[in-house]
Order: sequence, then structure tokens, then C-alpha cells
Amino acid sequence: MTESVAKPVITQPVITQAMIDAYDEYTHLTLDRRRFMEQLTRLAGSGAAAAAIAPMLAANSAQAAIVGEDDSRVKGEDISYPGSSGEMKGYLVKPADQRGKLGAVIVVHENRGLNAHIRDVARRVALEGLVALAPDFLSPLGGTPSDEDKARDMFAKLDAAQVAADGVATIAYLKSLKDGNGKVGAVGFCWGGGAVNQLAVHAPDLSAGVAYYGMQPKAEDAAKIKAPLLLHYAGLDSRTNAGIDAYKKELDAAHVEYKVYVYEGANHAFNNDTSAARYDKKAADLAWGRTVAFLKEKLA
Repeated sequence: MTESVAKPVITQPVITQAMIDAYDEYTHLTLDRRRFMEQLTRLAGSGAAAAAIAPMLAANSAQAAIVGEDDSRVKGEDISYPGSSGEMKGYLVKPADQRGKLGAVIVVHENRGLNAHIRDVARRVALEGLVALAPDFLSPLGGTPSDEDKARDMFAKLDAAQVAADGVATIAYLKSLKDGNGKVGAVGFCWGGGAVNQLAVHAPDLSAGVAYYGMQPKAEDAAKIKAPLLLHYAGLDSRTNAGIDAYKKELDAAHVEYKVYVYEGANHAFNNDTSAARYDKKAADLAWGRTVAFLKEKLA
């Protein structure tokens, strides 16, 4: 008689909101890696469980791109261009079948720098019939390293004034492109969302700004904004959302054109499809559709 051997049941680790919140603390420089793993171990119940969960919270660079580097519909290249005080590096993408002059979009990375995911987002923008440039705002510090933890630590060394000035310089570069129509917008995520809000403050010639779960500028700076804004927030992102009402009040007082959308049940970084635990496809698709329509309208 042949005995059957039961196959082990592989269960998916349970990821709680407290774990996601702890990772959010870690990504925003309020926890170091050791303390984050200690907290995750306590929440998961064991070091082994924490080790299995941590990669699901983090972005996975091996995740397949939505628009691959070899997609024949777009043409991408790594470039250098003048920043505010030195050379800036970036990834420039255009539609392969471009005819006529197009609006341009600055794609601003999260606080992990110019990585594969942001390059993918730039290609998605180009696929919509726009020129996309994803700058590396870590260029003044030598550029984005391959180690994302090192990249995270480098953001604490960035000078906010220089980031804004490099953003203004990026607008100037895109406005100089012969195949551009002179209109430049920006879309940013997490750290990049805050950078887009700041760019709107410092660049009166910005034609449109889209900020995904980005920190708001100081109240006194909101009056300087001229560009129409589209602001996406995650319903569970209490840290960033604490500033929404005050920002809306200042934008209203300054008569700035804007729209705010809060995606209930979604976490911070819900648009990042390389993070299994935080990605929310429904919210991401809805926000992206609104983003594309807004940019096309304002940059036509």
C-alpha cells in the first residue's frame, strides 16, 4: 500500500496596519533599521516572521515594470543637464511616435531616489503622449545609490533650498526642448509629492502640479502658488493628512485652482506597485486616471 504524504501548507504572513505604520515611520527617517526590525519583530511575534514580512512592506526592485524599458512605444535615455549649482542627472522619456510639440512632466521620486519604479512611472507618462523627465535629486550628493537604505539616509543631507532650485532649473531645461510646447507640469510621490508642492511655491511658471501624499508647504508660502494643483492623499495616512485642512484653507484664500482626493482605506504609497503590502490597485488606477486627464488638460 502506498502512503500519501501530506504537503505542508504555506501560509501568507499576516500584515497588520500597525506594521505598515511602523514601516512608514522607518521610511520617513524617524526610525532606524534596527529599531524598525525590533518593532516589527514584536508585532509579528518572532524574528522569523518579521524577516518574512519586511520585504513585503518594502519596495521590490525585481517587480516587473508596467511599461518595460524595451517597450517600443517609448524612447528613454539617461541624460545630464544644468542644475542650480551643478550637473543634474535624469531619465528622459518621449513617445516613440512623437509628432509635433508636447507638454513636459517632471516625475519626482520618493525618498529612495531615482529607482526602477520611478523610471517605469516616467515611461507611463510618456505613453500618454507627454515628454517625461525623472530627475535624480540626489545628484548633488553623487546620485542615487543601489542600496535603498543608503539612499534613504542621503535625503536627510539634502538642502531644501537647493532641491527647490534644482526643480526650477529642471523646468527651465524642459522649456528649452525644441520638441516641447513650453508647458511643464510635475508629478511626485511621497517625498516627491512634498517636492512638487514646494516647486509650485518657487516656480511661478509651473503649469500644473500633482502631489501624491506629499507634505504641505508652510501656510505663508501657499499664497505664492500660481499653478493648478491635483492633490492625492491616502485615507490611512494620518501623518500627511494632518496638514490637509490648513493647506486647503490657504489655497482658498490665495484663489489657487486645486482638487483634493482622499482614497479611503488606502495607505501611504498606495501608488507604488512594487510594494505588495501598501499598493492599492483600485486607488492607484483611479488616481492615475485623474492625474493623466489633469496633466493632458493643463499641458495641451
